[in-house]
Amino acid sequence: MPRLFTSIIDKFSRQEIDWDELEETLIAGDLGVHLTQEIIDILQSKGRKLQAEDVVEVCREEIRNILEPAPEPIPPPFPGQTKIILVVGVNGTGKTTSTAKLANFLKNRGNSVLLAAADTFRAAAIEQLTVWADRIGIPIVKGAYESDPSAVCYDAHERALKEGTQFLICDTAGRLHTRHNLMEELKKIGRTLGKKDESAPHETFVVVDATTGSNALNQAREFHQALGLTGLIVTKLDGSGKGGVVVGIHRELGIPTRYIGTGEKLEDFSAFDPTEFVEQIL
Repeated sequence: MPRLFTSIIDKFSRQEIDWDELEETLIAGDLGVHLTQEIIDILQSKGRKLQAEDVVEVCREEIRNILEPAPEPIPPPFPGQTKIILVVGVNGTGKTTSTAKLANFLKNRGNSVLLAAADTFRAAAIEQLTVWADRIGIPIVKGAYESDPSAVCYDAHERALKEGTQFLICDTAGRLHTRHNLMEELKKIGRTLGKKDESAPHETFVVVDATTGSNALNQAREFHQALGLTGLIVTKLDGSGKGGVVVGIHRELGIPTRYIGTGEKLEDFSAFDPTEFVEQIL
């Protein structure tokens, strides 16, 4: 699927702007109805014949206004403390893989990291994260299949504090069929982590799949309402043409995108750069 701006250039370079078609194109790019209408209003207010490049430039400017400045990097904790990152999201978004990639990202910047395999609902998730931990060379705390995920996180927190680990990243369950139970379970994990540090978890990131469009926005909305998200990890931005979901989520929910995944390799993961996103991905 072509990127959003490429699609605009392809459609309107050789014809006048058809407003209905432009509206469809922007909404299909997951910018959302409200932002789409704002962009069209700005374009129509110019009162002159427009080129495809005019449309792209207005889109870029409005998207930059929403996404910039870039989020600050996560600072390491004070000595003797552990910063806890809770990673949430539904199954199939690349949540467990993103957890491992984030751990690798932080490790490569000189931080000590511990993983907690708290997705005890899926035995495969525990095994998957263990394989990643071995590959990256990061320790992991895990419990038995269907054990209490809060207990896994508590044990991991105890170990991290004892060993002076800077970051603890907890991979959590993402099953859909009992959404209420899932959210209550995640809240319980948060309360458990708060027993040793009232401010924990310090970050709660939701992982969303860019290719799912409006579903990603709905997922972010539900997790944010239940948990109070602090950031977004967006996967499958490698040529999906659906990067607009980043803009829609930030605009509606105020949740900044912190990291993006653009492939299967460990290295295909980076801190979110709004300028690069607007120029290269959209």
